[in-house]
Amino acid sequence: MKTVLYVSAVLIFGCSCTLQKKQTSATEKNYRDLSWKQVSTRMPDKWYGSREAKMVADSVLKYQTTIGGWPKNNNFHTGMNKEEWARIQASGIGATFDNGATLTEMKFLTKMYSQVKDPRYLNAFQKAFDYIIKAQYPNGGWPQFFPVRPGNGVAYNSHITYNDNAMGNIMEFLRDIAEPSSFYAAMPISPETKSQAKQAFDKGIDCILKTQISKNGRLTVWCAQHDEVTLLPAKARAYELASFSGSESVGLTLLLMELNNPSKDVINSVKGAVSWFESHKLEGIRLKDTVNTEGQKDRVVVSDKSAPPLWARFYDLDTEKPIFVDRDGIKRTTFAELGHNRRNGYSWYTNGPAEVLKRYPEWTKKWAN
Repeated sequence: MKTVLYVSAVLIFGCSCTLQKKQTSATEKNYRDLSWKQVSTRMPDKWYGSREAKMVADSVLKYQTTIGGWPKNNNFHTGMNKEEWARIQASGIGATFDNGATLTEMKFLTKMYSQVKDPRYLNAFQKAFDYIIKAQYPNGGWPQFFPVRPGNGVAYNSHITYNDNAMGNIMEFLRDIAEPSSFYAAMPISPETKSQAKQAFDKGIDCILKTQISKNGRLTVWCAQHDEVTLLPAKARAYELASFSGSESVGLTLLLMELNNPSKDVINSVKGAVSWFESHKLEGIRLKDTVNTEGQKDRVVVSDKSAPPLWARFYDLDTEKPIFVDRDGIKRTTFAELGHNRRNGYSWYTNGPAEVLKRYPEWTKKWAN
C-alpha cells in the first residue's frame, strides 16, 4: 500500500512538474512572440514581477549606453543584436530617441519598479533622465541621436527631430514627470528632477513655437526636422525634403492644445496650424491595396467621393501642394510617379489632422475666445 502511494505521489509530482514546465514554456513563448513595444508596457501588471520580466530587465540594464540612453530597434526580450551593439560601441554612435528608443526602456523600468523595488531600475531610469536633459539643445530642441552620429550619410541626425514624433515623445514624458502622471507614480521622483523636467519642457515649447513655419505673415505648420542652428526646415533622407509636414505637425499641434492656460503665442500657433490643416486636406480620394501586373502587392490612389479627407505627408514649401519623392531626391507631384519600393514602403498620406480638427471646437471654447 505504501509502495502504491509512493508511486502515485511520484507520478503526481512528475505530472505537476511537466505541467509547470509546459505552462512556463507557453508563457515564455507568448511574451517572446510579441514586439518589444508590447512587452515593455502592455503586459499585465503582475507580469513585471515575474522571473521572465526580471531576465528581460537584466538585458535592458546591460545594454544601456554609458551616456544613459539606448540604441534603437532592439528586442531586449528576445536577445539583443550583439553585432549591432559591438558596432555601436566601436563607432562611438550615441543613443537615440528614434523609433521610441530610450523612452520605451524608461517606461519598461517604471513598470518593473512598480512590482520589484530593485534600486538598479531606479538608478538606470535616473541615468536615462539625465541623458535627456544633456541631449537638449540650448534652443530647446532635441536631435535624433545624442551624441550626434558621425558621418555625412546621417548628417540629418543632428537636426531638431519632429519626425516620427521623436521630440513629441520626449515632451510628453517630461510633462508627465513634471506634473507627475499616474504612470510614473511608483517612481520616487525627486523635486529636483521634477523641476528639471518642467524647465526642459518649457524650453521645448519655446522651440516648437520658434520653428513653426511662417509664410506671407501667417503661421502654418512644421517640417519633420529643423536645422538646429537656423531653426529653418531641413531635409533628412533623400526622399524627406524640407517641406510642410502634414503628419509630424499633428503631434505638435495636439501637444500645444493639451497645455493648461496656454499663452497668446500658443493660442496663435494652434490657430495657424488648424487653419493650414483645413486648407490643405485632400478630399475625394483614398488609398487602395491591389496587385499589379507583375503579381506584386501594390498601393494606388483611387477616386472616392465618400472617402474621409486625407493629408499628404509632405507639401512643397513654395507651392504648398503635395510632393512625393523617391530615393533619387527628385520631387514628384503624384503618388503614382513613385517607384514600387517607395510607394509601398513609406507612409505618404495620413488622416492624423482629422483628430486635430475634431478637438479644435472644444479647445476654442475653452481657450481661444
